[in-house]
Amino acid sequence: MAWRSHGTTNAGLVNALFRNNLIEHERVKEAMLKVDRAHYAPTSPYEDSPQLIGHAATISAPHMHASACEKLLPYLHPGARVLDIGSGSGYLTAVFANLVGPTGRVIGVEHIQPLVSLSEENMRKSDEGRRMLESGQVQFIKADGRKGWADGAPYDAIHVGAAAAEHHRELTEQLKAPGRLFVPVAEGWMQNIWVVDRKEDGSVERTKLFGVQYVPLTDAPAD
Repeated sequence: MAWRSHGTTNAGLVNALFRNNLIEHERVKEAMLKVDRAHYAPTSPYEDSPQLIGHAATISAPHMHASACEKLLPYLHPGARVLDIGSGSGYLTAVFANLVGPTGRVIGVEHIQPLVSLSEENMRKSDEGRRMLESGQVQFIKADGRKGWADGAPYDAIHVGAAAAEHHRELTEQLKAPGRLFVPVAEGWMQNIWVVDRKEDGSVERTKLFGVQYVPLTDAPAD
């Protein structure tokens, strides 16, 4: 039922994702209900489809955001630390912040300053978003996401919102033990979602889930 979970309101969209089993847990449903996608997607915000946000970037389709939350949910407990690489418009960063609560911390990383600024502007469209920014619960940073953000490590969960060209060891090393990484990886002409678990003993387990199509995780464009 992916791509067919549209709504005319944010609640309509989220409830459609839930009815179609793209959202499985009430915690994910409630977190997505609290973040109005219209603050983050410039056109057709309640369609289950990706939207352009400028600078050759997109906001992913809502069902992909739901999938990321579901796969990372065991590690998105209250007080958790989360790294959101390729945070784009800031939407999923805000959803993660709702899942980890006010004692948690979510860092969004973008390699294009206008997107960092856009994320902050979008979050400030709601009272709760402003509170998250002002309290430091959410922070947006300009950096090369392929290297993660070591200053905030270790993380309970890392989400990558663009297709990596390889399995970046640095990202796995910035996970807590235990911790989980959700990342699309380019493999030939295909892209696949991988879940990478760092176990309590420090060992690493990788699981390939399904094929996707993301924009690539690349250098910032030349000025």
